[in-house]
Amino acid sequence: MRSVWLLLLGLALPALALDSVPGYFSRMPIGDDFVDGWQLLTLRDTKPTQFRLVEDAGVSVVRAHADASGGSLLRAIRWDTAGHPRLQWRWRIDRVVAQGDIHSKGGDDFTARLYVMFDYPSGRLSFADRAKLTIARWIYGEEVPAAALCYVWDNHAAVGTRVWNAYTDRVRMIVLRNATSGVGDWADEQRDLVADYREAFGEAPSPVSGIAIAADTDQTGETVTAWFGDIRISE
Repeated sequence: MRSVWLLLLGLALPALALDSVPGYFSRMPIGDDFVDGWQLLTLRDTKPTQFRLVEDAGVSVVRAHADASGGSLLRAIRWDTAGHPRLQWRWRIDRVVAQGDIHSKGGDDFTARLYVMFDYPSGRLSFADRAKLTIARWIYGEEVPAAALCYVWDNHAAVGTRVWNAYTDRVRMIVLRNATSGVGDWADEQRDLVADYREAFGEAPSPVSGIAIAADTDQTGETVTAWFGDIRISE
């Protein structure tokens, strides 16, 4: 995706009350209408990724179809990870992005991503990081977050790889799956957000301000499909 800041623009949405299942897709009706505060975010001058609620084994899930496209489905929601540090979800992909490269802007495409954004106080950033954030907010709006984790289903990078996003060192990329990780099958994930945030930023996390799911191939021009099941938080 050409700019991670465009994806994070959705945090301008009003924050919602804490829900133990912030992504309760299984209770949503099949079709193109999303509820519970989930909204589509498209990118300027980019063909939009298509998101739709579909049935899988009798359960409603989100299908994200990217065809030389980019975009995300996101929800603004606030919770304190000190009380609810664990994030759980399941996802499936039909294939990896063959030409993706987690280390480069030109290869910043993934069949499936899940973002967690944090309400980090900009005053705690270094002078250089504050300058970068100021510029981003001039361009994209005041609600651009100063810290985020991005879990991805990559192609070649080893499971467990952790690197900064090719566009910004305020987004930590964490590879959970790759081409050898059961492509085509549902995979269950559980992450300790506190531990992942500490590894990335060296301190306890600020409250979460939003989550997003995405599939994008606007850089590589490939065609991929991902499916996302319910997203839950727990103690």
